[in-house]
Amino acid sequence: METLGELVLLVILIIVCFSARGCSQAQPQGPQVPCFFIFGDSLVDNGNNNGMLTLSRANYRPYGIDFPQGTTGRFTNGRTFVDALAQLMGFPSYIPPYSRARGPELLRGVNYASGAAGIRDETGDNLGAHTSMNGQVANFANTVLQMRRLFRGDTNALTSYLSKCIFYCGLGSNDYLNNYFMPNFYTTSSDFTAKAYAASLIQDYTRQLTQLHSLGARKVIVTAVGPIGCIPYQLARYHSNATRCNENINKAIVLFNTELRKVVDRFNGGQLQGAKFVYLDSYKSSTDLYQNGTANGFEVIDKGCCGVGRNNAQITCLPLQQPCTDRRKYLFWDAFHPTDQANIMFAQASYGSPSYTYPINIQGLASL
Repeated sequence: METLGELVLLVILIIVCFSARGCSQAQPQGPQVPCFFIFGDSLVDNGNNNGMLTLSRANYRPYGIDFPQGTTGRFTNGRTFVDALAQLMGFPSYIPPYSRARGPELLRGVNYASGAAGIRDETGDNLGAHTSMNGQVANFANTVLQMRRLFRGDTNALTSYLSKCIFYCGLGSNDYLNNYFMPNFYTTSSDFTAKAYAASLIQDYTRQLTQLHSLGARKVIVTAVGPIGCIPYQLARYHSNATRCNENINKAIVLFNTELRKVVDRFNGGQLQGAKFVYLDSYKSSTDLYQNGTANGFEVIDKGCCGVGRNNAQITCLPLQQPCTDRRKYLFWDAFHPTDQANIMFAQASYGSPSYTYPINIQGLASL
């Protein structure tokens, strides 16, 4: 026997489906999970920073040049990683940003990601306003309150609903790029050794992920920090005969990633009741794509498609700048972010393959 909350939900979902543009293009079986919630930084931000006073914004051309909806605030030419992942999971339309998600559409999920955001609150302050992971968790708590009203106060039905959803958490990149390795603006590199800094980040992140669990998250993807030492922004600034990449940064990141995988083991081992966490090794997937660029169809792996100066990365993509013509041949769109083509490859590799996910792939997580 359905509860009142579940019956109300069914009616709302039917209304959302018929009012959503793209519903008719859904896969026959529909989405594999009822909703998808996203927490992160500019790698997955889809417009939350548009109204903020910040340098970390992408709501201008040529960003979105290959995206059906044009310029939206995504930091790439087309789809982000989570856009591609949502498509693989069968969602008929993209998950809306928190800045404009309202009413019944909250039931499909929300994207809270904010460019320049980090695990630490001060991370990214050098670029201006943003919503840190603490702020994003607080915004999700607000969403849960709104969803409770949609469920007519039926907490059990809401808890059951959220337990079936996928949560994606991709934080940490800016805690290194726009904090620890920016000593002119932040003191963290003198306050912490690289190992102590990783431990501090993990402590904060563990608390934040535990808060998400207390709010209803059960199926969670946590992403490793990628090899930031190899992005065009760093290649333009770093000169070494031994390696193309800045291995000082990469070594510090590996310390964080190693501990993050242990957190997943602890959560899955009973520390969080009913939790099913997946560790997404984006460090390995990015490194593999970088080292085997040509085999994957990428002719340019060390320059942004759009940018200024050495590696097209000393200054990132400027408003109305003319980007490269064949974006499919570039691994990076700008000084920091992958192209649409790279994001699709990353998503496909993590969704159905066990190569970059632990202990199961994302498709397996969705089916649990």
